[in-house]
Amino acid sequence: MDRRNFLTMSGLGIAGLMIPYGSAIAAEALLTPLDVAKKKVLADTALTAAKGAGATYCDVRIGRYLRQFVITREDKVQNVVNTESTGIGIRVLVNGAWGFAATNQLNAKSVAEAAQQAAAIARANSKTQTQPVVLAKTPGVGEVAWKTPIRKNAMEVPIKDKVDLLLGVNAAAVKAGADFVNSMLFLVNEQKYFASTDGSYIDQDVHRIWAPMTITAIDKASGKFRTREGLSSPMGMGFEYLDGAASGKTVSPNGVVNYSNSYDMLEDAVAAAKQARQKLTAPSVKPGKYDLVLDPSHTWLTIHESIGHPLELDRVLGYEANFAGTSFATVDKLKSGFKYGSDQVTVFADKTQQGSLGAVGYDDEGVKTKRWNLIKDGTLVDYQTIRDQAHILGKSESDGCCYADSWSSVQFQRMANVSLAPGKNKLSVADMIKDVENGIYIVGDGSFSIDQQRYNAQFGGQLFYEIKNGKITGMLEDVAYQIRTPEFWNSCVAVCDESDYRLGGSFFDGKGQPGQVSAVSHGSSTARFNGVNVINTARKLG
Repeated sequence: MDRRNFLTMSGLGIAGLMIPYGSAIAAEALLTPLDVAKKKVLADTALTAAKGAGATYCDVRIGRYLRQFVITREDKVQNVVNTESTGIGIRVLVNGAWGFAATNQLNAKSVAEAAQQAAAIARANSKTQTQPVVLAKTPGVGEVAWKTPIRKNAMEVPIKDKVDLLLGVNAAAVKAGADFVNSMLFLVNEQKYFASTDGSYIDQDVHRIWAPMTITAIDKASGKFRTREGLSSPMGMGFEYLDGAASGKTVSPNGVVNYSNSYDMLEDAVAAAKQARQKLTAPSVKPGKYDLVLDPSHTWLTIHESIGHPLELDRVLGYEANFAGTSFATVDKLKSGFKYGSDQVTVFADKTQQGSLGAVGYDDEGVKTKRWNLIKDGTLVDYQTIRDQAHILGKSESDGCCYADSWSSVQFQRMANVSLAPGKNKLSVADMIKDVENGIYIVGDGSFSIDQQRYNAQFGGQLFYEIKNGKITGMLEDVAYQIRTPEFWNSCVAVCDESDYRLGGSFFDGKGQPGQVSAVSHGSSTARFNGVNVINTARKLG
């Protein structure tokens, strides 16, 4: 399983494989919730059994994970999948060590046995553990509920309507010049119930949606082809995201339409077909130093890789190294006031932002979510921590960013929504561009690579436009830029104001061993970076 945007890996085949957890069910069954009263009884059964087995702390997660995927290509439906996975995961502390067990049998006997098994595993672990787990306190909140504020439950929309939408999008793209079109809908509903010996009983109903597509245009004379991915963002929203409301559109100075909290998939497909064909004849970039103007549809991935992951405390401490390594941003840099970026760069983590993929009321340790700064005016000020990490930094509470992708997975530290704060002064994209003498405007995310310390990296994109003397002069191709993380963020000279702020994100962000996936958003306004090294990806050696 790859942490990267799965579309860049494969397309349709692996897309289906990357949605694990569960058995196929009828679409109608996606609408049936578990009874909250039954979940509380089962949770109390687990808590009582765990304490009886010697646990000093116990938390219980009862989850029903529902997923629907609709996958099409041109005039054909390739797959429609509905999956469900339901069960209970129980985590305990015994003698200062963790233990975990899970079962999909939701009856009192099986749940009690799982709790006792978790305690036995913890007791065995304690014999080899050199230091006891130190768990930051979090208050019990009693019986509470939270749900994603959706207007239209995507699971309630008939499959026929979804298929008609995608096939209509495909037809429009072909009519506009595309040779091949892949379009998809990914819909997720996590019904999660958390209980703990701290006194919390938290019922949450989480919804996410993504509508990715890939448009391909071919020059049949030469065999050359170019693609343009859709500019939708995966969102923590319902089916209303696909309403295509004008209020959710942002038109760039060169006419490219980007989207925020509403997506017009058909409009974007037509634009993508035309732009993919334009890319076939666009001139190849001349390598060198350029000032880059980066649209939020692009910047999210750079934030994700060069700030979000390196400021996960488990990577910083070397506890986690899967999926591109540990981190250069070590604790000594926090203590010394390391200048991660320029004064224009303030980066915050936020698990509460409406519409974001990571928005929940409480994390998977029962901690109420919040917003906090990671970088303030360019200076590194904090990391992302969970309950058993907080004491390492001298913090009294968790940041509320613990997550498990299934009831059968152990929860651990995952990235919050990490975003670049908008500029404080009024600044539009057009005003930003008019001051650029020699630059490139980049829209959309593309291929990338990054080293094992998240210090050196390279990023591509979807659309590239040359800027000369304050004006966009035309499309470029074969563009990628290379960075050293602190040098790059210190080259940020301007960020547009909050009117341009938009979210991007990863629907499938991988981490850990065994691997788990989470969904995370990254917001920003358009930002300018001066003197960045650009390479030509089509150039051949020898």
